[in-house]
Amino acid sequence: MRNRFARSAVLLAGAFAMSCRQEAPEPRPEPAPAGTAARDVHSFSNPHEVLVKHLDLDWDVLFAERALKGSAVLTLERTAAGASAPLILDTKGLTIEKVETSADGKSFSPARFELGTQDKILGAALTIPLPPGSTSVRVTYSTGPDATALQWLEPAQTAGGKHPFLFTQSQAIHARSWIPLQDTPAARVTYTARVRTPKELFAVMSAQNEPKAARDGEYGFRMPQPIPAYLIALAVGDIAFAPLGARTGVYAEPSVLPRAAAEFADTEKMVEATERLFGPYRWERYDILVLPPSFPFGGMENPRLTFATPTILAGDKSLVALVAHELAHSWSGNLVTNATWRDFWLNEGCTTYIERRIVEEVYGLRRAEMEAVLGRQDLEKEIAKLPDQDEILHVDLSGRDPDDGFTDVPYEKGALFLRALEEIFGRERFDRFLRGYFDHFAFRSITTADFVSYLRKNLLEEDAERAVRVSLEEWIQSPGIPASAPRPSSDAFARVEEEARKWHSGRVPPEQIGTAAWTTQEWLLFLRGLPVPLATEKMAELDRAFRLTRSGNFEILFQWLLMAIQSRYEPAYGRLDEFLTGMGRRKYLKPLYEELVKTPEGRERALAIYREARAAYHPISAETVDKILRGER
Repeated sequence: MRNRFARSAVLLAGAFAMSCRQEAPEPRPEPAPAGTAARDVHSFSNPHEVLVKHLDLDWDVLFAERALKGSAVLTLERTAAGASAPLILDTKGLTIEKVETSADGKSFSPARFELGTQDKILGAALTIPLPPGSTSVRVTYSTGPDATALQWLEPAQTAGGKHPFLFTQSQAIHARSWIPLQDTPAARVTYTARVRTPKELFAVMSAQNEPKAARDGEYGFRMPQPIPAYLIALAVGDIAFAPLGARTGVYAEPSVLPRAAAEFADTEKMVEATERLFGPYRWERYDILVLPPSFPFGGMENPRLTFATPTILAGDKSLVALVAHELAHSWSGNLVTNATWRDFWLNEGCTTYIERRIVEEVYGLRRAEMEAVLGRQDLEKEIAKLPDQDEILHVDLSGRDPDDGFTDVPYEKGALFLRALEEIFGRERFDRFLRGYFDHFAFRSITTADFVSYLRKNLLEEDAERAVRVSLEEWIQSPGIPASAPRPSSDAFARVEEEARKWHSGRVPPEQIGTAAWTTQEWLLFLRGLPVPLATEKMAELDRAFRLTRSGNFEILFQWLLMAIQSRYEPAYGRLDEFLTGMGRRKYLKPLYEELVKTPEGRERALAIYREARAAYHPISAETVDKILRGER
């Protein structure tokens, strides 16, 4: 079958109707007045009054019902402002069976609760009045069939083809669709979990995992460090393990495991390099789980266990910058976390900067600079399409899905800002600043204002002469890329650009282009540098020489297929169909569907592909494509 993710068909028109259905909205949280503590507009919860400190989770994983059923026990701590306040939790699509409260965490009594009206983006507030002396609450519940954090895969959608698979994706505000909790990055919890599965399957979580645990259908987990809700993660399937180093390893389906272990062989070196630069790794282990191809992102930095797409298994370690990125989150994001989603650049800008420092340490400056050049290109291309308000690092996402803020701006503009600070103050000095920043805010969630305050005190005020070259307003609050922003360059790329000009002008045939030692990054620059649309005969010439339509490198293939749409190169259309139905990574889906819908015939093709593919896409990816096909930004 062309669609290797085949499962029960979902009519496209019905999908669109469901996504457009109007519901009576729950009153949305209001932004905090200027000068007060940050208010998370994407959460109904009230951690400023009643803070959840710990979760004890207990589930049955029911593949036939596509549901988790069980309970969550929440250990509470009242603040001075919450002496008589109820506990307010975030939920989305959960069926609440009962709620109980306890004064000692052992004896529970039935309690009243109120489930608010469902908001399309935020879900519904679960309000629980607390009797005097309450220290914990137990919520017995089950997840709904449309839980946006959960993807249930049939055996045919996996590499092995014999067993089903489940994985979660909680960022940004999807944790509430599988756990009733305070779904704001401002609140951090420790947790334990007891997970019951079919006996032939294995369960792992963003917690302490035991790779040698007996496959008996019952697994226990413990996360002793406090983390925000979006970093709670679960996967269940036919999963095996291979060690990579003393504290690193990889989980994957058995048929994928050898390839994944070879690709990620440098992971321990990456951990050691990051420690040398920015301080100790504080999560004990760093493991990677390779998921089936429907995973909507390249990677997700779930602590102790990064979730990763198989599309980075290129066979030559050329795409493992993604591993460096997710590892970097162990410092910027997991250790020091954005307090609200408008502060998302604190996570991703800092992480993208550190990612390139890791790549430089392990693979050399040449490769790091090539990736920085490509990153700046991505940013410039993205900004050309975005409205001004979305080009701002401290972006206002009030009334919007925080997933809308997942553009290249927080990643690449944020990384350029930190690189600018490094260039102004010097690498040695800036490294000391970052290391101190991670130590100072360890296991805390902070706002942009917190970062700016720390930056002023610990870097800018120490050197007024250099500080005048830093325009915080321009970097953080203004659209566009500052004119003073660093512009990475690469001698290797200059040679590639010259090769592209020589070939396109007809001075050399493609066989004489010196591609033998090219990296993925050089191939990407070559393809991006060609004019589009490119004449059919020129596309065919490249394809004959380099078999680009059949490339097994997903980054190169994606760029080629994008060119094929733009150039109407029909020999690649079959491969385009395979690509869009064979994986669900949002990074690739969004640009390809956006390009297809620019022409009537392309739109017709996109609809035909999507009718087959939508049922296999993760809900996050499906919602993205739904918007494109509805003509929404």
